[in-house]
Amino acid sequence: MAIRSVFTGSGSFIPTQQVTNAHFADRSFFLDYDKPIDPADNARVLRKITEITDIAERRYAGKDHVASDLGFHASVRALEDSGIDPETLDYVIVAHNFGDVRADSGQLDTVPTLAARIKQRLGIRNPSCVAYDLPFGCPGWLQAVIQADYYLRSGDAHRILIVGSETLSRVCDPSDRDSMIYADGAGAAVMEAVETDAAIGILSHSSRSDTLEHAQLLRMAPSFDRSRDEDRLFLKMEGRKLYEYAVKTVPAVVRDALDKADLTLTDVSKVLVHQANAKLDESILKRLFRLYGVPCIPDHIMPLTVSWLGNSSVATLPTLFDLIRRDQMEHQAIGAGDLLVFASVGAGMNANAMIYRA
Repeated sequence: MAIRSVFTGSGSFIPTQQVTNAHFADRSFFLDYDKPIDPADNARVLRKITEITDIAERRYAGKDHVASDLGFHASVRALEDSGIDPETLDYVIVAHNFGDVRADSGQLDTVPTLAARIKQRLGIRNPSCVAYDLPFGCPGWLQAVIQADYYLRSGDAHRILIVGSETLSRVCDPSDRDSMIYADGAGAAVMEAVETDAAIGILSHSSRSDTLEHAQLLRMAPSFDRSRDEDRLFLKMEGRKLYEYAVKTVPAVVRDALDKADLTLTDVSKVLVHQANAKLDESILKRLFRLYGVPCIPDHIMPLTVSWLGNSSVATLPTLFDLIRRDQMEHQAIGAGDLLVFASVGAGMNANAMIYRA
């Protein structure tokens, strides 16, 4: 029998602070450095962002919460769902990019690691449970799952907790229109090694890093508003170029993963894509179906949460997966034998995909 990596539990933590687009109505935006937008144009800017992203609201973490807090609460729910003893975990892997950023400070705090903080909060004494962080842009949680698969299939580990947590609202430039996209949240999953003859769990995966030409599409830089502290850096994005990269690259990575599993697109039940923005995800899906020459995209094959949760980076995929598993999304369910595609793209530039049989 083969060792398969199987999800046995999931959890998410969605902050309660709902921030609608009206929150940005009176904000002073800049197109670029020294290029302010007339506040009278804000209504048009809001409409354009909504049309492009489909984001009507997003969630921000409470002032007393940081990323490790969100990740801890998501982890508790995932562990409860799995029913395992946390002391039996072999690894705690936490994907993030900015560490713990307090609401009253823009300073990034990554020592000790978020994984160490979450393991401590969970009360895990077992020193053989190794806790470490994985910064890999928005695809970080999925890359952590891919790493976990290697550990599990090697026989070196039996149970792993994989967490994705981020507070993008605290690292984005308030004077940049892109700040409307970003959100906070956390998701987690427990993965276990299962000996079975059945082709279940992770069947294949594919990852790539295109750094030579695309490393700076997402980067840290000073605020567009020069009246702000010049020493503080904010997340900046080359939106059009990033869009073009994602639409070209993600379908190719998905196809590579399907090829490795000797499967094709018509075998797929669900496509779970990083919730960057709705138009981008829809373009990725259309490009993927064109790659396979499939003329009709099935209804409800690509669930979306971005309209009400925004883009919470590494948290979007595990949160989406958890909501579907808990029957909290209309027209969405995962049944035994369903074939799922997980895919993500982000800073690096990095892209990855995984094929999973429920």
